[in-house]
Amino acid sequence: MGRCGNLVSESPSGEHWLSWLRATSLRDPLTWSTKQDGNVFAALSPARRRFVLLLIGLTAGFALLMTVLVVRATRSGDVQPVAQDTPGPVLLVPGYGGSTASLEALAMALRADGRDVTVVSARGNGTGDLDEQAEGLGRAVDAILERTGDESVDVVGYSAGGMVARLWVRDFGGSDQARRVVTLGSPHHGTSVAGLAVDIAPSQCPKACRQLVPQSDLVRALNAGDETPAGPEFVSIWTTTDRTVTPPDSAALDGALNINVQDLCPDAEVSHGELPRAPAVIALVMRQVGVAAPMAPSDTDCESLSS
Repeated sequence: MGRCGNLVSESPSGEHWLSWLRATSLRDPLTWSTKQDGNVFAALSPARRRFVLLLIGLTAGFALLMTVLVVRATRSGDVQPVAQDTPGPVLLVPGYGGSTASLEALAMALRADGRDVTVVSARGNGTGDLDEQAEGLGRAVDAILERTGDESVDVVGYSAGGMVARLWVRDFGGSDQARRVVTLGSPHHGTSVAGLAVDIAPSQCPKACRQLVPQSDLVRALNAGDETPAGPEFVSIWTTTDRTVTPPDSAALDGALNINVQDLCPDAEVSHGELPRAPAVIALVMRQVGVAAPMAPSDTDCESLSS
């Protein structure tokens, strides 16, 4: 019989391979090469050794794969989306640099509409680790829900604040607490401006800046698999005249309701900094965090939204 036939004939049957491995005491692969001739493994033919090593490797790989799949299924099954028809408090998350001033117009409009609004102070002046900022957002949400007794919140993240909101949903309990997540001009897939900063003045590009470089470890990990995991409804609003998030469509989020301001108002000149202050955008945000389900506006809505 050929080489493959010899390999099969020397190997135990599939149903007995585990007991066979135990019987031969092959439990410490790291020491196989150092055992003397008395070791059972050393006495095996080269073909049989290769078969055993392959079998153990495949078994370990299969066990790891099954563990990952079970963990993912468990996490997905644990997520219980909150009621969409009961709006709770609104948290506004500032962008890179942590300035809250640009969010005041949006906060005032939401409060005038009867919403409980909190502008979150970013940790590390908004330039520190985005994961740590997301953890801080989680603590702020917990405190607000304890104060109000509500079951969920709506979160609006401006610029890098949208990335913070997504990290919170993925890693810090937000999937069970968020009803809506709305992002404004957020560099979900990074921005070349951050990449340029790293190239030209790396000392002036703190951690959050480096994390916003396209294909950074954080950007790749956050977008691996499902960009909009189970839990909240996601909406991304952005402008084609953005010169900070480049390319502007980096803000488009797979699985979200994506709203390009120029699709709504073709002549609108809304810069990155104007996104949280532009009347049409404020009206869009208020609509998306209302009682009704998120819905794409039509171009006929431009005038009414801007008034």
